[in-house]
Amino acid sequence: MFSGIIECVGQVQQVSIREQAMDLVVKSHFKDLSLGESVAVNGVCLTVKDFTAEGSAQFHISGETLKRTNLGKLTEGRSVNLERAVSLNTRLSGHIVQGHVDGTGVLQAINKAGDSYALDLFLSQSLRRYVVEKGSITLNGISLTVNNIKDEAQYEGSEGFVINLMIIPHTWEHTDLSTLSVGAELNVEVDVLAKYVETLCRFSPETLNLNFKGEK
Repeated sequence: MFSGIIECVGQVQQVSIREQAMDLVVKSHFKDLSLGESVAVNGVCLTVKDFTAEGSAQFHISGETLKRTNLGKLTEGRSVNLERAVSLNTRLSGHIVQGHVDGTGVLQAINKAGDSYALDLFLSQSLRRYVVEKGSITLNGISLTVNNIKDEAQYEGSEGFVINLMIIPHTWEHTDLSTLSVGAELNVEVDVLAKYVETLCRFSPETLNLNFKGEK
């Protein structure tokens, strides 16, 4: 589990893509990695396959992860957000993040707002029910707050909506956001609590009884 508070920005050292899989080597600032530990790379929970004392880490990425995230578009030299798993004595400064990406969004606008930056991101309509104004969302592993929502949006023929986020100077300078441009694809993880609430409502004993009686 993660909190969406980026610890450092790493750099992609090597990308090896093959059929339905990819090996990724990232240069981090972590000098005490261990085999099998979880690290969020651009918000995707990955397992350390190998590492060096200098902080380079190797990860294996499955075909499912490549389909769901933007990791397949990484190239050597690209910046990536890194966070190690939280410990029991860690302050939860962001929100509960699993590192299980729900999909990707497209960056549509970057506007200066004083010393901060306002971003507009297009998301698929399938995620709309999980996103609320002033609620939490994870973009490329960063825990952020939804400023406002614009419904009934389209992007390249797809139905969706646009969220606006205000990025403070610290987040802008200490994540990969400052390296992105309009059209960039970002990994999106919605608040897992919303998904659990939805499932509990759909499959509650009361709902199941009503469905059973209706079918009968």
